[in-house]
Amino acid sequence: MANMAQAIRMALHYAETHLGVTDIFGEDVGAPLGGVFTCTQGLKTTWNSPLDERGIIGAAMGIAMGGGRPVAEIQFCDYVYNTIDLLKLAGNTCWSSNGDWNLPMVVRTPVGSGIRGSIYHSHSFDATMTHIPGWKVVMPSNPLDAYGLLISACKEQNPVMYLEPKALLRVKGEERIPGEPDDDRTLSKLIDAPLGDRSQWKPQWPEALEAFAVPIGKGKLVREGSQVTVVSYGRTLPLCARAAATLADEGISVEVIDLRSLWPYDWDMMKASIQKTGRVLFVNEDTEVTNFGEHLVRRTVDELFYSLLAPPRLLAGKFVPGIGLADTLEMASVPQQNDVTTALRALAGEQP
Repeated sequence: MANMAQAIRMALHYAETHLGVTDIFGEDVGAPLGGVFTCTQGLKTTWNSPLDERGIIGAAMGIAMGGGRPVAEIQFCDYVYNTIDLLKLAGNTCWSSNGDWNLPMVVRTPVGSGIRGSIYHSHSFDATMTHIPGWKVVMPSNPLDAYGLLISACKEQNPVMYLEPKALLRVKGEERIPGEPDDDRTLSKLIDAPLGDRSQWKPQWPEALEAFAVPIGKGKLVREGSQVTVVSYGRTLPLCARAAATLADEGISVEVIDLRSLWPYDWDMMKASIQKTGRVLFVNEDTEVTNFGEHLVRRTVDELFYSLLAPPRLLAGKFVPGIGLADTLEMASVPQQNDVTTALRALAGEQP
């Protein structure tokens, strides 16, 4: 099975070959590195930008306005904050022009903890990004969804923010991407650049890759349950799935929903689940104050108050200025496996 970085690379190859993507660019995105996480190795439309995040976003806007279809990369989301005003302009262009101007651009950036990146390479961007209207915002939790969401993003006529959970980029999937080889070693030999001199290397892309697309705005029911619902995305989704499996051994039935899209999001799926279980926990690793999960808690209370058997809960990152380098500091700053299991167990035990 492909890992998430390989899935992203194959989706970008498909997009530049079949979907009209004209430019894939950013810091170290082109040869020889192919991206700090190797997500852009071997792609034919890649080029290296200066170390200038505002320049990257501005260039993507210009390319899109000029008729191109760019995929821009911000090397780590920690460095995208100085582009907020440009992101707002990109988001309101279609609206403010009364539909006369579209910006078919995708911005990719790795997010979250998990690589011991300390205060400059460990933070989240999901809550901030959902505060900027006019963008679609997605975050996969597995390679197949990473492939399908990126295919969908590259078809959009207006901006999409594609958030990549960096802790999962090297994790293999459980479902095969349509068209990838059956053997993992074969896939690696075809599309992974060798160590050392890469000047003569060229990838051999799987010929059978398909236009598998995950609809933006559609969640995924990962596990059915009857006593409590947990809604997550990105790095924390696998934690929730494992917590649900652990609690099943204790006789606690947990329904797991992978949101996949933060805007638009699948409220219908969440609503049906919460009405069934009467309890819900929202989990992500962004800081807990003005967290995207707080919006979902508010909407749950507003619309489903009389269906609830317990108050909706949020488990998120601590509201601290930064994530420390030491393992203990990083793990204390964002939800871990035991945190999710404990929170779900406590919520399942609450009675009206």
